[in-house]
Amino acid sequence: MHPVVKLVSQRLALGLILLWAASVLIFVGTQVLPGDVAQSILGQSATPETLANLRAELGLNEPAISRYFGWLGGVVQGDLGNALSNGQPIAPALGKRLGNTLFLAFCAAVIAVPLAILLGLLSVRYRNRWPDKLISTVTLATISVPEFLLGYIAVYFLSVQFRVFPSLSTVYDGMALSEKLYAISLPILVLVLAVLGHMMRMTRAAILNVMQSAYIETAELKGLRPFSIIAKHALPNAIAPVVNVVMINLAYLVVGVVVVEVVFVYPGMGQYLVDHVSKRDVPVVQACGLVFAGVYIGLNLVADVVSILANPRLRHPK
Repeated sequence: MHPVVKLVSQRLALGLILLWAASVLIFVGTQVLPGDVAQSILGQSATPETLANLRAELGLNEPAISRYFGWLGGVVQGDLGNALSNGQPIAPALGKRLGNTLFLAFCAAVIAVPLAILLGLLSVRYRNRWPDKLISTVTLATISVPEFLLGYIAVYFLSVQFRVFPSLSTVYDGMALSEKLYAISLPILVLVLAVLGHMMRMTRAAILNVMQSAYIETAELKGLRPFSIIAKHALPNAIAPVVNVVMINLAYLVVGVVVVEVVFVYPGMGQYLVDHVSKRDVPVVQACGLVFAGVYIGLNLVADVVSILANPRLRHPK
């Protein structure tokens, strides 16, 4: 078997094992939560008979292992179950919220990824000079501030003081693309600031590591322009670690948006999860957790596969 095919197959198998392990942890975590699901649904005034009937209806009297495999079997078939709070199927509502979260993450990534790579290139070009120090200082400051604080600062200045953007990111079906982009401007800004610094610094470090190579010195001796050497010779050979950090931050844009969505009341996965955690709606919490885990593991798998394909020793074995 070709080494690339073998490694990719191993990564895919490992991803499936990790996803299964995540499903176990999510199920166990929701089962050990304090309180009674039936009691939280019916309220404190419910009679013992009513509580017993609801527990039997929800299958809460069955062994945990039976409930886990029943839930996992439904997930494999695309059935995420019904929400306890309203009895409606989870999949349609979750799909809509996931679409909103992916749209927000995509818009932030379209800005953050090229900007981070460009700033990384500029930082290497002017290494140890004032542009490098300025870029490093600003990006380090942005990643040091919590997302919720960045959100509130953005709301105060850009919504309350100057009234440039709306403070609440309300989107709905049939909304024009321009209106939707305007509505989510502040969440996009916060997410870009949250991931920009990490991607920029890792891009800078990866390119600086390549700049020590002999072929870079040869390019310099040929009289090529410094930025051309960095962009055309150093960056392509540093693509593997750059892709890794980009994918990790893309995963964060999808999985780590809970706080940002809550701050701006954006109808995405994070807001959906928080709403149902407060209602102790276990099936919804399990479904959201599994989707988040799947996205995170999937994007990291993509990063691993790209790193494997970017290795010429694996692509062209002797």
